[in-house]
Amino acid sequence: METRRITVLSAGLGVPSSSRLLADQLAAAAERRIAAAGYGVTVDVVELRDFAVDIANNFVTGYAAPRLADVIAGVEASDGIIAVSPVFSASYSGLFKSFIDVLDPKSLDGKAVLLGATGGTDRHQMVLEYAMRPLFSYLRTRMTATSVFAGPQDWGNTDDGGSPLSARIDRAATEFAGLLAGEQPGRRHAAARSLPFEELLAGISGGR
Repeated sequence: METRRITVLSAGLGVPSSSRLLADQLAAAAERRIAAAGYGVTVDVVELRDFAVDIANNFVTGYAAPRLADVIAGVEASDGIIAVSPVFSASYSGLFKSFIDVLDPKSLDGKAVLLGATGGTDRHQMVLEYAMRPLFSYLRTRMTATSVFAGPQDWGNTDDGGSPLSARIDRAATEFAGLLAGEQPGRRHAAARSLPFEELLAGISGGR
């Protein structure tokens, strides 16, 4: 069975965080849809606030600390990304953009992406279309047609999945699973390992 690796990026700052809550719901729905399509699924959740200092240091030193380097490598190895940011000053958060900036600009090329955002009013929902979508379009990703915004009125609903938010999440997850079917253009293959001179020499000698 083929496996799809999903990295979930949550840029929420609070504990608990509405961005993390939305990210978890998107990830759960996507996992169900991908599994229903016949694929195995692995999901890695990254709370960007836990790496804020490492991200800032990366800008100053040009060097990613080991644990940040592991996160970056995980993103690059993923087949798909679920990215959720809170809205600040009518755009995605500075932490969210800072993490995107430490990535190799080519590392997201062709990857499937599902976008989400949270904010204190529905007036912020267009951030998904005029800020986040252009950013990921520039990075040459393949995005779902549906992105998901959650405002204060979307939380605390105890129905059986029939809320407007649940419907949006399900629609976006279905589109995300569709992007992850078949050959994945965004998948990075393992780099070829350079052999030490002694191993190369041994190989040549053994072939005589």
